[in-house]
Amino acid sequence: MTVKMVDLYKQYQTISNDIDKAIADVIADSAFVRGRAITDLENDISNFLGTKHCISCGSGTDAITLALMAIGLSKGDEVILPAFTFAAAAEAVALLGGTPVFADVDKTTFNIDTDSVERLISKQTKAIIPVHLFGQPCDNMNRLMDIATDRNIFVIEDNAQAFGAECHLHNGTTAYAGTIGHIGCTSFFPTKVLGCFGDGGALFTNNDILAEKIRSLANHGQTARYQYRYIGLNSRLDTIQAAVLRVKLPHLKKWIDARRKAAHYYSEALKNIPFIKVPHESAKGSHVYHQYTIKVTPQYRDRLRSALDTAGIPSMIYYPVPLYMQPAYSDICIYDRQSDNSLALSECVLSLPIHSELTHSQQDLVIDTIKSFFEKTKSDNHCYD
Repeated sequence: MTVKMVDLYKQYQTISNDIDKAIADVIADSAFVRGRAITDLENDISNFLGTKHCISCGSGTDAITLALMAIGLSKGDEVILPAFTFAAAAEAVALLGGTPVFADVDKTTFNIDTDSVERLISKQTKAIIPVHLFGQPCDNMNRLMDIATDRNIFVIEDNAQAFGAECHLHNGTTAYAGTIGHIGCTSFFPTKVLGCFGDGGALFTNNDILAEKIRSLANHGQTARYQYRYIGLNSRLDTIQAAVLRVKLPHLKKWIDARRKAAHYYSEALKNIPFIKVPHESAKGSHVYHQYTIKVTPQYRDRLRSALDTAGIPSMIYYPVPLYMQPAYSDICIYDRQSDNSLALSECVLSLPIHSELTHSQQDLVIDTIKSFFEKTKSDNHCYD
């Protein structure tokens, strides 16, 4: 039996006729850049999320870069973001001349810690970038928005891993992750919950001025053809990718439900193993399980991964080193000296295979391999703390 981290081909097979037709239609029209599917997709996503504007672009990293450009990030400006995450946001800040400021994260949700954010705010703070990690939205968006509003700071949500996740707000309403801050960003990388067949990304906002500027920046800074108001980027989503995403979007809620069911199947089977902590689900939002990430007693994490590999089961460590310790950022960043959780998580997290086509039989193979490994360690009383 083969188990994959993400089975993209199996997902394709469930919608292959619609995908093939959508691609064929684009080829027949031959408008491969800025074709009709682009505008249609942007409208579809705006309607799905309930935002005024969706602007597609070339990648999730481009989306963050464009958002920072749109708010006028300049040299010396500071941007607060989590230390435990992928490097894209920090990369964008640094490339634009800003200073990455790394906050600690919550040890249960893995998302940015608001107490750490408050410790790091300075007169130079231009923006905060909460990352909705592994598919779980930040459960402190209410407080983050209050902090930002009081200090006139922008909030740019990195929603690359949590498209379709919902946040419960303190006024009793629910909003999709990525729609609460001033700008939301996402990636359509193939392995995402909503992924295309290559690179792609998008930004969301309810601010007309920011939306207009982002559209211009993504198209070489043009306000009209050959009229350049800004120094911009060439960051466009291909029409074929937009066509693929339009086919996939109506299936998203069904696929998210399948991911949640798979995650709960894992958690029920693994919850009583003393060397493991299964993912925590906050009551303040809905988890879409882009990753199913357990915490393993550090002395066993790498050994467990090796045992899974021997059984032909893939797993991943997201992320093995906090960003403030990475050579690219260590000399140019500021970080919270109390970042104990980011470092501790890097030593214990392990992500297991999860996707919408994962079967219980495949999960049982993963579960049995994990249980078998820990049966061999049952005489060791050093359980996960």
